[in-house]
Amino acid sequence: MALTDRGLASVELLVREAWSDIFMAELREKTLLAGLVNRDYSGEIARRGDTVKVSQINAPNGELRTVGTDADSFTSEALSTTQVEVVADKRAVASYDMSDLALLQSQLGDKDSEIRESLGFAVAKQINDFLYSLLAPSTAAPDHLLGSVTDFDTAQLSAVRTLAGQAKWMKNKPWWLLLDPVYYGDLMSETNIISSDFVNDKPQISGQIADRRMGFNILEDDSRDADNGVAFHPDFMYLVMQTQPQFKISDKHSNKEFGFVMSVDVVFGAKIGIDGAVKHIQIKA
Repeated sequence: MALTDRGLASVELLVREAWSDIFMAELREKTLLAGLVNRDYSGEIARRGDTVKVSQINAPNGELRTVGTDADSFTSEALSTTQVEVVADKRAVASYDMSDLALLQSQLGDKDSEIRESLGFAVAKQINDFLYSLLAPSTAAPDHLLGSVTDFDTAQLSAVRTLAGQAKWMKNKPWWLLLDPVYYGDLMSETNIISSDFVNDKPQISGQIADRRMGFNILEDDSRDADNGVAFHPDFMYLVMQTQPQFKISDKHSNKEFGFVMSVDVVFGAKIGIDGAVKHIQIKA
């Protein structure tokens, strides 16, 4: 298919209009971890290298006074915050070489476009793998890195729950437990886990209904290899991301080739949060 520069730009514009919003929605569904960590920040990601800030208000020390002695006055403390800067220095990219644009054009109005979904899967994998690479639980006593776990059963779940309680995880946000299919299967085979007597409200995330046990919303993450899991409070990691993907379509004539290249990329950045080392627990064999 021969297209003028104007025609090529028109196809690119149609791709952006038809796919941008749904691409980001599907991206969030495909990356469990990315959708569950802290994404509250000030600033905007407009380009690579942009920096945004995440702030946390520090708790005051407070005072205990005695009535009749010194309870008629108090000493105030200056409000202070701890601030973390997160740099959007990563770009997740996926691309296709195409001999012509006929197939692409035929899928622009398709809500189940295979091209869009395949590109989204590739971008999601890059983001997901990077976020998992940042896991760095505290190894100071009590150790938040649980190794040599061959079977993830209720005893292991109880041990994880104890660690979270000892670390004083705030209950202002839900706690999450992501398990690979093997660990998830181990846990779901436990009678006291699957029994309806132990069931309460189950949130739905990315098409899955979470199993809520011992304070955790438990989900299967099939992106992980066997015998891997992570329990966390959302504030253990901060993620910043562009609100829209960048689609680009170019012809290959400058390389003395016929055909086209289509790419999509998302700029993002992530960082372990304030006290994040004790706000997540990694489990592995």
